[in-house]
Amino acid sequence: MPDVRLASPQGKWILLTTVLGSSMAMLDSTVVNVALPRIGRDLDADLAALQWTVNAYMLTLAGLILLGGSLGDRYGRRRVFVVGVVWFALASLLCGLAPNADMLIAARALQGVGGALLTPGSLALIQASFHPDDRARAVGLWSGFGGIGAAVGPFVGGWLVDGPGWRWVFLLNVPLALVCAPIAVRHVPESGGGARHGRFDVLGAFLGALALALVTYALIEAPNGSAAVGLIGAAGVATGFAFVHVERHRPDPMMPPDIFRSRRFTSVNLVTLCVYAAFGGFFFLGTLQLQVVAGYSALAAGTALLPTTGLMLLFSARSGALADRIGPRIPLTVGPLLCAAGMLLMLRVGEDAAYVVDVLPALLVLGLGMVTLVAPLTATVLASVDTARAGLASGINNAAARAAGLIAVAALPLVAGMGEGAYRSADAFDAAFDRAMPICAGLLVAGAVIAFVTVRPLPPGCRRPECLTHGGLAAPPLEGDRGGGRL
Repeated sequence: MPDVRLASPQGKWILLTTVLGSSMAMLDSTVVNVALPRIGRDLDADLAALQWTVNAYMLTLAGLILLGGSLGDRYGRRRVFVVGVVWFALASLLCGLAPNADMLIAARALQGVGGALLTPGSLALIQASFHPDDRARAVGLWSGFGGIGAAVGPFVGGWLVDGPGWRWVFLLNVPLALVCAPIAVRHVPESGGGARHGRFDVLGAFLGALALALVTYALIEAPNGSAAVGLIGAAGVATGFAFVHVERHRPDPMMPPDIFRSRRFTSVNLVTLCVYAAFGGFFFLGTLQLQVVAGYSALAAGTALLPTTGLMLLFSARSGALADRIGPRIPLTVGPLLCAAGMLLMLRVGEDAAYVVDVLPALLVLGLGMVTLVAPLTATVLASVDTARAGLASGINNAAARAAGLIAVAALPLVAGMGEGAYRSADAFDAAFDRAMPICAGLLVAGAVIAFVTVRPLPPGCRRPECLTHGGLAAPPLEGDRGGGRL
């Protein structure tokens, strides 16, 4: 049984290294958006390259995050976590030194691999190391400090872009890793490493990532209108069906199909797909709108986003407590509708938009909607399966959210009619943004309708989330098994 106490020196070291590790991956999910216009100008990149700068990272992270948790169980959680931190730092160094867009995209894909190794490992180390009496508080502190990192990320990213340059958005990860990895080796106890039965679902992970890659490529390159793009899209869909077939017939699947026999679990994941597709599209285009059209600096655009993460940090726990009392149906219905209203309010953001009058009201409404829905969504996911599979359920939900954001970043510019150089023209981008926001709002309304029709009250005594303090925007918080099992 794990016996490290939170108040002990070792407990504080464990908390520090897991917060540093998870913050590295969380920051890169948010701050890169702020740097996109400057990256595009410096590397002479078109809109498709900017989409890939975001999506290359999300693709490998979403496709491999479940496998990353399993690797920790098999070979040791500390070992895999440290490998992930070092891998992430080296990939970040390549990003910072990239001479052109193609190299940056390739390095971003490598970053996602590192993120898939360290993201589930950070929570798993807490679950496996701390004494049961301290575990919930340790998870809460880890979640809270990680949320603070997510909140200040866009601000720091904007400051770096306007100051020493966008490359430092990536290079900053190197000194963080130089602190994190040695602390982990010296102070974090090893756990796991005993699960020698079964086989890794490498084929399933490969097919899932390949399907996402092919579909994403087809959506981003669709404006070219070539027959090859259509064939690649069809191949992506076929690969997706192959992934489902493989998962149904493997003895140890990465994503066991029987977990979707729970109607509640399936419904909440459909809500997740709708909600996080809208979020992914909004935060990709929103930061561009503030800089390209409204004329904000990178620092001002990053600072403008603080209300959403600030509200998440302050009120997520209270929202979770309220959902415990009234059930998840109302929060999962009202939350997406508030977010949809916030995105429609963003239509007021145009040339020379005033922050207090035009931008802030939209972000406050959006933040309130996110506060309302994120904690209940996580609680409902965990309550939909047996306790022994809670970590797996959370990992699937997190991967679904990241995949939804990935597809949205690829598809939304296409649907909104953005050309390759749209971000270089304020008028063209503003017109496309005005077409994109109602689409995002429509996705949120669809999520609200699904929740209202399908989500029912939770059974008494069901498992509640431990990560109630949450400031992340890219995906719901990961939740591990109480015993430190697989994510």
